[in-house]
Amino acid sequence: MPTDVIMPQMGESIVEGTITKWLKKPGDRVEKDEPLFEISTDKVDAEIPSPTSGTLVAINVEAGATVGINTVVGLIASAEEAAALAPVPVQAEGVEVVMPQMGESIVEGTITKWLKKPGDHVEKDEPLFEISTDKVDAEIPSPTSGVLSEIRVAVGATVGINTVVAVIGGAAPSVSAHPAVSVIVAAAPVAVADAEPEIDPELAGRRLRSSPLVRRIARENQLNLRQVAGSGSGGRITKEDVLRHLHDYGPGNAEPAQPAALDHLPGELEPLTKMRTIIAQRMVESKRISPHVHTVYKIDMTRVARLRNRERVAFEKKHGVKLTYMPFIAAATIEALRRFPILNASLESNAIRYHRNINLGIAVALDWGLIVPVVNRAETLSFAELARTIADLAARSRAKKLLPAETAGSTFTLTNSGVFGGEYGTPIINQPESAILAIGGLRKEPVVITDAEGGDTIAIRSVQYYCLGFDHRVIDGADSGKFMSVIKQVLENWDKPLD
Repeated sequence: MPTDVIMPQMGESIVEGTITKWLKKPGDRVEKDEPLFEISTDKVDAEIPSPTSGTLVAINVEAGATVGINTVVGLIASAEEAAALAPVPVQAEGVEVVMPQMGESIVEGTITKWLKKPGDHVEKDEPLFEISTDKVDAEIPSPTSGVLSEIRVAVGATVGINTVVAVIGGAAPSVSAHPAVSVIVAAAPVAVADAEPEIDPELAGRRLRSSPLVRRIARENQLNLRQVAGSGSGGRITKEDVLRHLHDYGPGNAEPAQPAALDHLPGELEPLTKMRTIIAQRMVESKRISPHVHTVYKIDMTRVARLRNRERVAFEKKHGVKLTYMPFIAAATIEALRRFPILNASLESNAIRYHRNINLGIAVALDWGLIVPVVNRAETLSFAELARTIADLAARSRAKKLLPAETAGSTFTLTNSGVFGGEYGTPIINQPESAILAIGGLRKEPVVITDAEGGDTIAIRSVQYYCLGFDHRVIDGADSGKFMSVIKQVLENWDKPLD
């Protein structure tokens, strides 16, 4: 039986690789352990040896393509098998589209939307369908160009990884393959790109594709996206396109906003999405597992607020990212976790696991749920690196471009419950962590200020409430108080560089 050649895993955290060069071509003889192709990952470049001796009869993934680990990239057959395959003429066979594996522990996915229908032409890498897993929602691109000839899995169905969900036919395959050999190219997630509603009759014939981040930038600047030229695949409007347009022409020119249509009718029974089902399960499990205790601290953010207002323009110009309050809060949290590692620990059976690194989860609210991307080894990052990483993770969360590995392994979570104006929230712990910090809304209040001589005055200060939720099996009230006191001291007396 022919031997599959797969994309190897080059490290524990590696989930994909790019084929940079094939060292053999179909029909060539190859010996076991002889270099067969070269790959590049975010950790290493390497030559990959052949898993067996024989003839390379098929290359399923061409040089330049990035695919997930364990994807079949080629096929090697014995001399007898190669001879049996040789007489078969090259055909314009259908290419099977499979449910991709979105992470090492992911075994299934739910199709939430088909973006094409049978008979439609689809370009390679054009968004084909959307999926939801217990780690991430993603839009899956087409592995090839051609006509979508068959949809095998309907919207709402949950199927295992590598299940054939559709077939694309009508285009000549890039390699010669026997009918018994499926040409399967694993698809990687790309940004969700919804079509904009028709708002300009003169430009209505042009279909718009853009990410949620791009549309948010346009809304904030009252910009009609139909006036922006898209440079991405299929005319997709990228972040760079809209920023360039704003730089050249400035904000404005947007049409009056239309009333938003109701997503659901009153009285309608709407099934839970995959993500909402998982969230519900995990929240109930966390409340059942951990005895939750909450403590609330009021923190004077005036010093940070003034520094941010003074430095934000220069910071964005220097580092290419907006200066928000989150990196200040993250840096203060990291400092407190360093001093009190019990807050960064987890309970395992009858033992406490003190984690080697601070992997900071940052909860991001989505229109369709909640996701917690992770800033790994946060204690090793500078302030500017924290700011860039947090902004990048948040943007890619909303654009459905996160990799599953980027939502796993957090040891402590921050959740900004005050972003919508709330005073504070009482958060549920993100298992298997032992604590979570909720950030309340920032507002100005009259505060009594006591000077060095004991004199009291009333001043207007920028204040914020912080609520720490912790597992009382692991963390005592005294430790939680000391932890919060460090955060309060760091933020109220900020003296750290912003680089």
